[in-house]
Amino acid sequence: MFKEEVETLKNSIGKFVSINSFVSTSLDRELALFFLTDASPSNDLERVLFEIDADPQFVISKPFADISKFSDFSNEEEILFMIGCIFRLIDIHQNNNKIWVIRMELRSDDEHDLKNLFEHMKKQYGGENNEVNLLLFGEVLRQMSKYDLAEKFFHRLLNELSSNDLSLSDLYYSLGLIMKDKSDYDSSLQWLHKSLEIKMHTNPSDYINISRIFNCIGVNHWRKGDDNEALKWYNKGIELFKQAHYENHPSVAHFYNNVAVVYQNQKKYLEALNFYEKSVSIDEKHLPSNHPDIGTSHNNIGEIHRCLDYYDLALEHYNRC
Repeated sequence: MFKEEVETLKNSIGKFVSINSFVSTSLDRELALFFLTDASPSNDLERVLFEIDADPQFVISKPFADISKFSDFSNEEEILFMIGCIFRLIDIHQNNNKIWVIRMELRSDDEHDLKNLFEHMKKQYGGENNEVNLLLFGEVLRQMSKYDLAEKFFHRLLNELSSNDLSLSDLYYSLGLIMKDKSDYDSSLQWLHKSLEIKMHTNPSDYINISRIFNCIGVNHWRKGDDNEALKWYNKGIELFKQAHYENHPSVAHFYNNVAVVYQNQKKYLEALNFYEKSVSIDEKHLPSNHPDIGTSHNNIGEIHRCLDYYDLALEHYNRC
């Protein structure tokens, strides 16, 4: 840690500290110290050991999990803390080995208002139970590109759930995402179709979650090089929103964008332009004007105009990125 950061923390004893990344820790203090043995202080850096007191009975959302059984190194006794965890800084001192020891306590949810990310991600899976937590942490690991570890989480949960569990559809969908990220598109499609089958049987009116499965199936086919099959699934998603009379839903913008990408790769520039414009029109209804998705859309539209030799129009949209 930079010396300036250590000094800042020394002046913040008793205050709250927010962690803005996912943090991997160990229950084994000696192992943690071992990782510091090869490091030595420099003019700018200090060796730091964090001691974290996290009582699972004290916090409501429990934004951490023991993932040691899923790790390739089970002896590390690894605990993963989620982004956005809030700690109170208890003490900072330097031990005899010139290592700064920083003691922190995980604080209760009702002491701060920075738990929104964790609560939002839980709501995506619709509950508070252990299955939701495993789905949540598996999704966190997927977003960290730890695909194999996330897959282990999901398969553990799959072995524990009954065949009629309501969360199976979400679990199959998560496995489909993992396999897509690993470029195993055939396996991804198998999981996604299993998810879709359950969703269509248990809640056929849930057009938002059904459409996201349609979209992911389409992406898999597009990555396999099957444009026609991809377009079929994208259009199924668009039609679903039309039937629900929600043609301007933010998800429809994603469908339009994906359709445009297919046409652009096929050099069907007028068709691509039509769908890019539909996509940005919806985004502009829901997103702030400086949102990166809107900038990306204008870049895409500019690229289409460039391919059509409409350079003035291309420049106009490039400037709006």
